[in-house]
Amino acid sequence: MRTAYSVETVRTAERSLMARLPEGALMQRAAAGLAAACAQLLGRVYGSRVVLLVGSGDNGGDALYAGARLARRGAGVTAVLLAPDRTHPGGLAALRRAGGSVAGVGEAEELVQRADLVVDGIVGIGGKGGLRPDAARLAALSETSRAIVVAVDLPSGVEADSGEVRGAAVRADLTVTFGTHKPGLLIDPAREHAGSVRLVDIGLELPEKADLEALQHADVAALLPAPAAESDKYRRGVVGIAAGSARYPGAAVLAVAGALRGGAGAVRYVGPAGSAVIARFPETLVSDRGPAKAGRVQAWVVGPGAGDDAATVAEVLEADVPVLVDADGLRLADRETVRGRTAPTLMTPHAGEAAALLGVSREEVEGARLTAVRELAARYGATVLLKGSTTLVADPGGGPVRVNATGTPWLATAGSGDVLSGLAGSLLAARLSTRDAGSVAAYLHGLAGRYAANGAPAGAHDVANAIPQAWRDARGAASVRG
Repeated sequence: MRTAYSVETVRTAERSLMARLPEGALMQRAAAGLAAACAQLLGRVYGSRVVLLVGSGDNGGDALYAGARLARRGAGVTAVLLAPDRTHPGGLAALRRAGGSVAGVGEAEELVQRADLVVDGIVGIGGKGGLRPDAARLAALSETSRAIVVAVDLPSGVEADSGEVRGAAVRADLTVTFGTHKPGLLIDPAREHAGSVRLVDIGLELPEKADLEALQHADVAALLPAPAAESDKYRRGVVGIAAGSARYPGAAVLAVAGALRGGAGAVRYVGPAGSAVIARFPETLVSDRGPAKAGRVQAWVVGPGAGDDAATVAEVLEADVPVLVDADGLRLADRETVRGRTAPTLMTPHAGEAAALLGVSREEVEGARLTAVRELAARYGATVLLKGSTTLVADPGGGPVRVNATGTPWLATAGSGDVLSGLAGSLLAARLSTRDAGSVAAYLHGLAGRYAANGAPAGAHDVANAIPQAWRDARGAASVRG
Protein backbone atom coordinates (compact mmCIF):
# COMPACT_ATOMS: atom_id res chain seq x y z
CA MET A 1 0.00 0.00 0.00
CA ARG A 2 1.26 3.44 -0.87
CA THR A 3 0.98 5.91 2.00
CA ALA A 4 1.30 9.68 2.39
CA TYR A 5 1.99 11.77 5.47
CA SER A 6 1.39 15.38 6.42
CA VAL A 7 4.09 18.03 6.50
CA GLU A 8 4.01 18.10 10.31
CA THR A 9 4.54 14.33 10.53
CA VAL A 10 7.37 14.42 7.99
CA ARG A 11 9.15 17.25 9.75
CA THR A 12 8.88 15.51 13.12
CA ALA A 13 10.41 12.37 11.61
CA GLU A 14 13.17 14.43 9.94
CA ARG A 15 14.07 16.15 13.21
CA SER A 16 14.24 12.82 15.00
CA LEU A 17 16.51 11.35 12.32
CA MET A 18 18.77 14.42 12.06
CA ALA A 19 19.40 14.25 15.81
CA ARG A 20 21.02 10.84 15.28
CA LEU A 21 23.00 11.68 12.13
CA PRO A 22 26.05 13.86 11.47
CA GLU A 23 25.14 17.40 10.48
CA GLY A 24 24.06 17.65 6.85
CA ALA A 25 23.88 13.88 6.32
CA LEU A 26 20.12 13.82 5.72
CA MET A 27 20.34 16.50 3.04
CA GLN A 28 23.17 14.60 1.39
CA ARG A 29 20.98 11.46 1.25
CA ALA A 30 18.22 13.44 -0.44
CA ALA A 31 20.65 15.12 -2.84
CA ALA A 32 22.19 11.79 -3.82
CA GLY A 33 18.77 10.36 -4.71
CA LEU A 34 17.84 13.51 -6.60
CA ALA A 35 21.10 13.55 -8.56
CA ALA A 36 20.71 9.85 -9.48
CA ALA A 37 17.20 10.47 -10.80
CA CYS A 38 18.37 13.47 -12.84
CA ALA A 39 21.30 11.52 -14.28
CA GLN A 40 18.98 8.70 -15.33
CA LEU A 41 16.72 11.16 -17.14
CA LEU A 42 19.61 12.84 -18.89
CA GLY A 43 21.17 9.58 -20.01
CA ARG A 44 24.45 11.26 -20.85
CA VAL A 45 25.39 13.63 -18.03
CA TYR A 46 28.67 14.89 -19.47
CA GLY A 47 28.08 18.02 -21.54
CA SER A 48 24.42 18.39 -20.60
CA ARG A 49 23.05 21.75 -19.51
CA VAL A 50 21.33 21.83 -16.11
CA VAL A 51 19.59 24.82 -14.52
CA LEU A 52 18.72 24.85 -10.83
CA LEU A 53 15.88 27.11 -9.70
CA VAL A 54 16.89 27.76 -6.11
CA GLY A 55 14.81 29.29 -3.34
CA SER A 56 15.81 30.01 0.22
CA GLY A 57 14.70 26.76 1.85
CA ASP A 58 16.07 23.27 2.24
CA ASN A 59 14.68 22.25 -1.17
CA GLY A 60 17.07 24.79 -2.63
CA GLY A 61 19.89 23.17 -0.67
CA ASP A 62 18.92 19.73 -1.99
CA ALA A 63 18.98 21.12 -5.54
CA LEU A 64 22.40 22.74 -5.04
CA TYR A 65 24.02 19.61 -3.62
CA ALA A 66 22.49 17.49 -6.39
CA GLY A 67 23.71 20.03 -8.93
CA ALA A 68 27.23 19.75 -7.50
CA ARG A 69 27.13 15.97 -8.04
CA LEU A 70 26.04 16.46 -11.65
CA ALA A 71 28.71 19.12 -12.22
CA ARG A 72 31.41 16.71 -11.01
CA ARG A 73 30.20 14.31 -13.72
CA GLY A 74 30.73 16.92 -16.41
CA ALA A 75 27.37 18.68 -16.63
CA GLY A 76 27.24 22.42 -17.06
CA VAL A 77 25.22 23.46 -14.01
CA THR A 78 23.91 26.96 -13.31
CA ALA A 79 21.92 27.93 -10.24
CA VAL A 80 19.39 30.74 -10.61
CA LEU A 81 19.05 32.23 -7.12
CA LEU A 82 15.73 33.77 -6.15
CA ALA A 83 17.02 34.91 -2.75
CA PRO A 84 20.82 35.31 -3.01
CA ASP A 85 21.18 36.48 0.60
CA ARG A 86 19.27 33.48 1.96
CA THR A 87 20.54 30.70 -0.27
CA HIS A 88 21.71 27.53 1.52
CA PRO A 89 25.41 28.35 2.12
CA GLY A 90 26.74 24.79 2.20
CA GLY A 91 24.94 23.80 -0.99
CA LEU A 92 26.07 26.94 -2.79
CA ALA A 93 29.69 26.39 -1.77
CA ALA A 94 29.53 22.76 -2.91
CA LEU A 95 28.19 23.77 -6.30
CA ARG A 96 30.90 26.36 -6.82
CA ARG A 97 33.64 23.91 -5.78
CA ALA A 98 32.31 21.44 -8.34
CA GLY A 99 32.57 24.03 -11.12
CA GLY A 100 28.95 25.17 -11.18
CA SER A 101 27.98 28.79 -11.73
CA VAL A 102 25.42 31.21 -10.33
CA ALA A 103 23.01 33.56 -12.10
CA GLY A 104 20.30 36.01 -11.18
CA VAL A 105 16.62 35.88 -12.04
CA GLY A 106 17.16 38.34 -14.89
CA GLU A 107 19.38 35.83 -16.70
CA ALA A 108 17.00 32.91 -16.28
CA GLU A 109 15.10 33.07 -19.56
CA GLU A 110 18.03 32.32 -21.84
CA LEU A 111 19.42 29.70 -19.45
CA VAL A 112 16.15 27.83 -19.13
CA GLN A 113 15.46 27.90 -22.86
CA ARG A 114 18.87 26.31 -23.55
CA ALA A 115 18.70 23.78 -20.71
CA ASP A 116 18.38 20.03 -21.06
CA LEU A 117 17.09 19.71 -17.50
CA VAL A 118 15.59 22.15 -15.01
CA VAL A 119 15.51 21.35 -11.28
CA ASP A 120 12.74 23.03 -9.29
CA GLY A 121 14.03 23.81 -5.80
CA ILE A 122 12.06 27.03 -5.34
CA VAL A 123 9.69 26.27 -2.46
CA GLY A 124 9.58 23.43 0.06
CA ILE A 125 6.72 21.31 1.38
CA GLY A 126 5.62 24.04 3.76
CA GLY A 127 4.72 26.47 0.97
CA LYS A 128 1.20 27.93 0.96
CA GLY A 129 -0.61 29.70 -1.85
CA GLY A 130 0.70 30.30 -5.34
CA LEU A 131 4.20 31.35 -6.26
CA ARG A 132 5.39 34.93 -5.89
CA PRO A 133 5.95 36.90 -9.11
CA ASP A 134 9.63 36.08 -9.72
CA ALA A 135 9.09 32.41 -8.95
CA ALA A 136 5.94 32.35 -11.07
CA ARG A 137 7.93 33.68 -14.04
CA LEU A 138 10.50 30.91 -13.60
CA ALA A 139 7.72 28.31 -13.43
CA ALA A 140 6.25 29.65 -16.66
CA LEU A 141 9.66 29.60 -18.34
CA SER A 142 10.24 25.98 -17.37
CA GLU A 143 6.84 24.98 -18.72
CA THR A 144 7.52 26.47 -22.15
CA SER A 145 11.09 25.21 -22.48
CA ARG A 146 12.16 21.95 -24.07
CA ALA A 147 13.91 20.92 -20.87
CA ILE A 148 12.89 18.05 -18.62
CA VAL A 149 11.57 19.53 -15.37
CA VAL A 150 12.32 17.75 -12.09
CA ALA A 151 10.70 18.93 -8.87
CA VAL A 152 12.45 18.53 -5.53
CA ASP A 153 10.11 16.78 -3.06
CA LEU A 154 7.01 18.60 -4.37
CA PRO A 155 6.36 20.96 -7.30
CA SER A 156 6.69 24.52 -6.08
CA GLY A 157 3.35 26.28 -5.67
CA VAL A 158 1.23 23.24 -4.81
CA GLU A 159 0.17 22.59 -1.23
CA ALA A 160 1.60 19.42 0.27
CA ASP A 161 -1.15 18.57 2.75
CA SER A 162 -4.25 19.34 0.73
CA GLY A 163 -3.34 18.93 -2.95
CA GLU A 164 -4.63 22.43 -3.63
CA VAL A 165 -3.11 24.76 -6.23
CA ARG A 166 -4.05 28.34 -5.39
CA GLY A 167 -2.00 30.18 -7.97
CA ALA A 168 1.00 29.75 -10.24
CA ALA A 169 2.83 26.46 -9.76
CA VAL A 170 5.58 24.42 -11.42
CA ARG A 171 4.54 21.59 -13.73
CA ALA A 172 7.10 18.84 -13.43
CA ASP A 173 7.83 15.84 -15.60
CA LEU A 174 9.20 14.03 -12.54
CA THR A 175 8.94 14.71 -8.83
CA VAL A 176 11.62 13.18 -6.62
CA THR A 177 10.14 13.02 -3.14
CA PHE A 178 11.97 12.06 0.03
CA GLY A 179 11.05 9.68 2.83
CA THR A 180 7.37 9.36 2.00
CA HIS A 181 4.75 10.59 -0.40
CA LYS A 182 3.00 13.82 0.50
CA PRO A 183 -0.81 14.00 0.09
CA GLY A 184 -0.52 16.59 -2.67
CA LEU A 185 1.39 14.14 -4.84
CA LEU A 186 -1.62 11.80 -4.90
CA ILE A 187 -4.57 14.21 -5.10
CA ASP A 188 -5.65 16.43 -7.96
CA PRO A 189 -5.24 19.20 -8.88
CA ALA A 190 -1.71 19.05 -7.40
CA ARG A 191 -1.10 15.54 -8.73
CA GLU A 192 -1.35 16.89 -12.30
CA HIS A 193 1.65 19.11 -11.57
CA ALA A 194 3.84 16.31 -10.20
CA GLY A 195 4.28 14.18 -13.32
CA SER A 196 5.80 10.82 -12.49
CA VAL A 197 6.78 10.44 -8.84
CA ARG A 198 9.90 8.71 -7.55
CA LEU A 199 10.24 8.01 -3.83
CA VAL A 200 13.76 8.15 -2.34
CA ASP A 201 14.20 6.36 0.98
CA ILE A 202 16.16 8.57 3.38
CA GLY A 203 15.55 6.49 6.50
CA LEU A 204 12.56 8.26 8.07
CA GLU A 205 10.70 6.41 10.82
CA LEU A 206 7.03 7.20 10.30
CA PRO A 207 3.96 6.30 12.37
CA GLU A 208 1.81 3.37 11.32
CA LYS A 209 -1.24 5.57 10.75
CA ALA A 210 -0.86 7.62 7.56
CA ASP A 211 -2.90 10.61 6.39
CA LEU A 212 -3.59 9.05 2.98
CA GLU A 213 -3.56 5.51 1.62
CA ALA A 214 -3.54 4.28 -1.97
CA LEU A 215 -4.40 0.65 -2.54
CA GLN A 216 -2.26 -1.42 -4.87
CA HIS A 217 -2.91 -4.78 -6.54
CA ALA A 218 -1.89 -6.87 -3.52
CA ASP A 219 -4.13 -4.86 -1.19
CA VAL A 220 -7.11 -5.22 -3.51
CA ALA A 221 -6.47 -8.93 -4.02
CA ALA A 222 -6.53 -9.45 -0.25
CA LEU A 223 -9.93 -7.74 0.02
CA LEU A 224 -11.72 -9.31 -2.94
CA PRO A 225 -14.43 -11.78 -1.89
CA ALA A 226 -13.99 -15.36 -3.04
CA PRO A 227 -16.57 -18.14 -2.72
CA ALA A 228 -15.72 -21.13 -0.56
CA ALA A 229 -16.59 -24.73 -1.42
CA GLU A 230 -19.80 -24.58 0.63
CA SER A 231 -20.91 -21.16 -0.67
CA ASP A 232 -24.30 -20.65 -2.25
CA LYS A 233 -25.76 -17.47 -3.72
CA TYR A 234 -27.18 -16.36 -0.37
CA ARG A 235 -23.98 -16.97 1.59
CA ARG A 236 -22.10 -14.94 -1.00
CA GLY A 237 -24.48 -12.06 -0.39
CA VAL A 238 -27.49 -10.55 -2.13
CA VAL A 239 -27.48 -6.91 -3.20
CA GLY A 240 -30.64 -4.94 -3.81
CA ILE A 241 -30.76 -2.29 -6.55
CA ALA A 242 -33.45 0.38 -6.24
CA ALA A 243 -32.77 2.51 -9.28
CA GLY A 244 -34.09 3.74 -12.60
CA SER A 245 -37.28 5.47 -13.67
CA ALA A 246 -39.45 5.77 -16.74
CA ARG A 247 -37.11 8.52 -17.92
CA TYR A 248 -33.86 6.77 -16.99
CA PRO A 249 -34.30 2.98 -17.28
CA GLY A 250 -30.70 2.64 -18.45
CA ALA A 251 -29.40 3.68 -15.04
CA ALA A 252 -31.05 0.60 -13.54
CA VAL A 253 -29.60 -1.68 -16.23
CA LEU A 254 -26.08 -0.31 -15.73
CA ALA A 255 -26.24 -0.47 -11.92
CA VAL A 256 -27.34 -4.10 -12.18
CA ALA A 257 -24.52 -4.74 -14.67
CA GLY A 258 -21.96 -3.49 -12.15
CA ALA A 259 -23.58 -5.42 -9.31
CA LEU A 260 -23.60 -8.73 -11.18
CA ARG A 261 -19.83 -8.46 -11.57
CA GLY A 262 -19.09 -7.39 -8.00
CA GLY A 263 -18.85 -10.64 -6.09
CA ALA A 264 -22.32 -10.98 -4.57
CA GLY A 265 -24.23 -14.18 -5.19
CA ALA A 266 -27.44 -12.58 -6.45
CA VAL A 267 -28.91 -9.22 -7.43
CA ARG A 268 -32.46 -8.14 -6.59
CA TYR A 269 -33.90 -5.28 -8.61
CA VAL A 270 -36.77 -3.06 -7.44
CA GLY A 271 -38.15 -0.26 -9.58
CA PRO A 272 -40.00 0.72 -12.74
CA ALA A 273 -37.30 -0.56 -15.12
CA GLY A 274 -37.82 -4.23 -14.37
CA SER A 275 -38.62 -5.16 -17.96
CA ALA A 276 -35.44 -3.52 -19.25
CA VAL A 277 -33.36 -5.16 -16.55
CA ILE A 278 -34.73 -8.67 -17.03
CA ALA A 279 -34.40 -8.39 -20.82
CA ARG A 280 -30.69 -7.65 -20.46
CA PHE A 281 -29.91 -9.73 -17.37
CA PRO A 282 -32.34 -12.62 -16.91
CA GLU A 283 -30.46 -13.82 -13.83
CA THR A 284 -31.67 -10.74 -11.90
CA LEU A 285 -34.35 -11.27 -9.24
CA VAL A 286 -36.93 -8.61 -10.16
CA SER A 287 -39.65 -7.38 -7.82
CA ASP A 288 -42.37 -4.74 -8.14
CA ARG A 289 -43.38 -4.80 -4.45
CA GLY A 290 -40.99 -2.12 -3.16
CA PRO A 291 -37.73 -2.44 -1.23
CA ALA A 292 -39.28 -3.59 2.06
CA LYS A 293 -40.99 -6.56 0.39
CA ALA A 294 -38.37 -7.46 -2.21
CA GLY A 295 -36.80 -10.17 -0.11
CA ARG A 296 -33.71 -10.44 2.07
CA VAL A 297 -30.62 -8.52 0.98
CA GLN A 298 -27.26 -7.83 2.62
CA ALA A 299 -26.91 -4.36 1.08
CA TRP A 300 -28.86 -1.82 -0.98
CA VAL A 301 -27.94 0.56 -3.77
CA VAL A 302 -30.39 3.43 -4.19
CA GLY A 303 -30.58 6.50 -6.37
CA PRO A 304 -29.16 6.01 -9.88
CA GLY A 305 -31.74 7.38 -12.32
CA ALA A 306 -34.36 7.53 -9.55
CA GLY A 307 -35.74 10.91 -10.62
CA ASP A 308 -37.93 12.32 -7.83
CA ASP A 309 -38.80 9.03 -6.13
CA ALA A 310 -38.11 10.23 -2.60
CA ALA A 311 -40.34 7.56 -1.07
CA THR A 312 -38.15 4.71 -2.34
CA VAL A 313 -34.99 6.46 -1.15
CA ALA A 314 -36.51 6.94 2.31
CA GLU A 315 -37.68 3.31 2.43
CA VAL A 316 -34.23 1.98 1.57
CA LEU A 317 -32.59 4.20 4.18
CA GLU A 318 -34.81 2.57 6.81
CA ALA A 319 -33.27 -0.84 6.07
CA ASP A 320 -30.92 -2.23 8.70
CA VAL A 321 -28.24 -3.19 6.17
CA PRO A 322 -25.43 -1.19 4.48
CA VAL A 323 -26.79 1.26 1.91
CA LEU A 324 -25.03 2.97 -0.99
CA VAL A 325 -26.61 6.28 -2.00
CA ASP A 326 -25.80 7.71 -5.43
CA ALA A 327 -27.03 10.22 -8.02
CA ASP A 328 -30.66 11.31 -7.43
CA GLY A 329 -30.58 9.52 -4.08
CA LEU A 330 -28.03 12.05 -2.84
CA ARG A 331 -30.43 14.88 -3.60
CA LEU A 332 -33.42 13.10 -2.08
CA ALA A 333 -31.83 11.66 1.06
CA ASP A 334 -32.52 13.54 4.28
CA ARG A 335 -29.27 14.36 6.08
CA GLU A 336 -30.60 13.65 9.56
CA THR A 337 -32.00 10.32 8.38
CA VAL A 338 -28.58 9.37 7.03
CA ARG A 339 -26.88 10.50 10.24
CA GLY A 340 -29.36 8.52 12.31
CA ARG A 341 -28.83 5.20 10.55
CA THR A 342 -27.34 2.40 12.64
CA ALA A 343 -26.14 0.42 9.62
CA PRO A 344 -23.26 1.79 7.49
CA THR A 345 -23.89 4.22 4.64
CA LEU A 346 -21.72 4.88 1.59
CA MET A 347 -22.38 8.05 -0.44
CA THR A 348 -20.85 8.36 -3.92
CA PRO A 349 -21.12 11.93 -5.26
CA HIS A 350 -19.22 13.52 -8.12
CA ALA A 351 -17.91 17.05 -7.64
CA GLY A 352 -21.13 18.74 -8.73
CA GLU A 353 -23.25 16.65 -6.37
CA ALA A 354 -20.79 17.19 -3.54
CA ALA A 355 -20.93 20.94 -4.15
CA ALA A 356 -24.73 20.91 -3.91
CA LEU A 357 -24.61 18.95 -0.64
CA LEU A 358 -22.02 21.32 0.84
CA GLY A 359 -23.61 24.51 -0.51
CA VAL A 360 -20.48 25.62 -2.37
CA SER A 361 -19.42 25.90 -5.99
CA ARG A 362 -18.21 22.93 -8.02
CA GLU A 363 -14.93 24.77 -8.58
CA GLU A 364 -14.42 24.96 -4.82
CA VAL A 365 -14.85 21.21 -4.45
CA GLU A 366 -12.56 20.44 -7.39
CA GLY A 367 -9.90 22.77 -6.03
CA ALA A 368 -10.00 21.32 -2.51
CA ARG A 369 -11.08 17.72 -2.93
CA LEU A 370 -9.57 16.42 0.31
CA THR A 371 -11.27 19.10 2.39
CA ALA A 372 -14.59 18.47 0.62
CA VAL A 373 -14.66 14.69 1.11
CA ARG A 374 -13.74 14.98 4.79
CA GLU A 375 -16.37 17.64 5.38
CA LEU A 376 -19.10 15.60 3.67
CA ALA A 377 -18.24 12.49 5.67
CA ALA A 378 -18.40 14.46 8.90
CA ARG A 379 -21.68 16.21 8.05
CA TYR A 380 -23.54 13.06 7.06
CA GLY A 381 -21.92 10.58 9.42
CA ALA A 382 -21.30 8.37 6.38
CA THR A 383 -18.42 7.06 4.34
CA VAL A 384 -18.09 9.28 1.25
CA LEU A 385 -16.58 8.31 -2.09
CA LEU A 386 -15.88 11.49 -4.03
CA LYS A 387 -15.58 10.56 -7.70
CA GLY A 388 -13.11 12.24 -10.02
CA SER A 389 -9.71 11.89 -11.66
CA THR A 390 -8.47 10.92 -8.22
CA THR A 391 -11.30 9.26 -6.31
CA LEU A 392 -11.24 9.81 -2.55
CA VAL A 393 -12.90 7.68 0.14
CA ALA A 394 -13.29 9.16 3.62
CA ASP A 395 -14.85 7.75 6.79
CA PRO A 396 -16.86 9.94 9.17
CA GLY A 397 -14.61 9.09 12.12
CA GLY A 398 -11.50 10.41 10.41
CA GLY A 399 -8.55 8.16 9.78
CA PRO A 400 -6.58 7.79 6.57
CA VAL A 401 -8.41 8.85 3.41
CA ARG A 402 -8.14 6.35 0.59
CA VAL A 403 -7.14 7.74 -2.80
CA ASN A 404 -7.45 5.99 -6.13
CA ALA A 405 -6.03 7.00 -9.49
CA THR A 406 -6.44 3.84 -11.60
CA GLY A 407 -8.97 5.43 -13.93
CA THR A 408 -8.84 7.11 -17.29
CA PRO A 409 -10.49 10.29 -18.64
CA TRP A 410 -12.57 8.01 -20.88
CA LEU A 411 -14.53 7.05 -17.74
CA ALA A 412 -16.17 10.48 -17.90
CA THR A 413 -19.13 9.04 -19.79
CA ALA A 414 -22.85 8.73 -19.07
CA GLY A 415 -23.70 5.74 -16.89
CA SER A 416 -20.17 5.04 -15.69
CA GLY A 417 -21.09 6.09 -12.17
CA ASP A 418 -24.10 3.74 -12.19
CA VAL A 419 -21.77 0.82 -12.93
CA LEU A 420 -19.51 1.90 -10.06
CA SER A 421 -22.47 2.06 -7.67
CA GLY A 422 -23.61 -1.44 -8.56
CA LEU A 423 -20.08 -2.79 -8.21
CA ALA A 424 -19.56 -1.17 -4.80
CA GLY A 425 -23.00 -2.27 -3.62
CA SER A 426 -22.22 -5.84 -4.52
CA LEU A 427 -18.99 -5.67 -2.52
CA LEU A 428 -20.98 -4.32 0.43
CA ALA A 429 -23.32 -7.30 0.15
CA ALA A 430 -20.25 -9.54 0.14
CA ARG A 431 -19.52 -8.04 3.58
CA LEU A 432 -16.74 -5.59 2.85
CA SER A 433 -16.83 -2.45 4.97
CA THR A 434 -18.04 0.77 3.34
CA ARG A 435 -14.44 2.02 3.19
CA ASP A 436 -13.10 -1.15 1.62
CA ALA A 437 -16.07 -1.60 -0.72
CA GLY A 438 -15.77 1.96 -1.98
CA SER A 439 -12.01 1.93 -2.47
CA VAL A 440 -11.88 -1.56 -4.02
CA ALA A 441 -14.76 -0.71 -6.36
CA ALA A 442 -13.05 2.51 -7.43
CA TYR A 443 -9.83 0.60 -8.09
CA LEU A 444 -11.50 -2.11 -10.19
CA HIS A 445 -13.74 0.41 -11.97
CA GLY A 446 -10.69 2.46 -12.94
CA LEU A 447 -8.86 -0.57 -14.27
CA ALA A 448 -11.96 -1.69 -16.15
CA GLY A 449 -12.20 1.75 -17.69
CA ARG A 450 -8.65 1.46 -18.99
CA TYR A 451 -9.27 -1.97 -20.44
CA ALA A 452 -12.58 -0.93 -22.01
CA ALA A 453 -11.19 2.23 -23.57
CA ASN A 454 -7.71 1.08 -24.58
CA GLY A 455 -7.07 4.52 -25.97
CA ALA A 456 -10.49 5.01 -27.59
CA PRO A 457 -13.99 6.02 -26.43
CA ALA A 458 -15.94 3.41 -24.48
CA GLY A 459 -19.49 3.28 -23.14
CA ALA A 460 -20.51 2.45 -19.58
CA HIS A 461 -21.61 -1.04 -20.66
CA ASP A 462 -18.08 -1.64 -21.98
CA VAL A 463 -16.72 -0.70 -18.56
CA ALA A 464 -19.06 -3.16 -16.86
CA ASN A 465 -18.01 -5.92 -19.25
CA ALA A 466 -14.35 -5.27 -18.45
CA ILE A 467 -14.73 -5.65 -14.66
CA PRO A 468 -13.92 -9.39 -14.69
CA GLN A 469 -10.66 -8.67 -16.51
CA ALA A 470 -9.80 -6.01 -13.91
CA TRP A 471 -10.69 -8.45 -11.13
CA ARG A 472 -8.39 -11.12 -12.55
CA ASP A 473 -5.63 -8.57 -13.04
CA ALA A 474 -5.86 -7.44 -9.42
CA ARG A 475 -5.69 -11.07 -8.30
CA GLY A 476 -2.64 -11.57 -10.48
CA ALA A 477 -4.40 -14.21 -12.56
CA ALA A 478 -4.70 -14.50 -16.33
CA SER A 479 -7.79 -16.64 -15.90
CA VAL A 480 -10.18 -17.79 -13.19
CA ARG A 481 -8.56 -20.28 -10.81
CA GLY A 482 -11.60 -21.93 -9.30
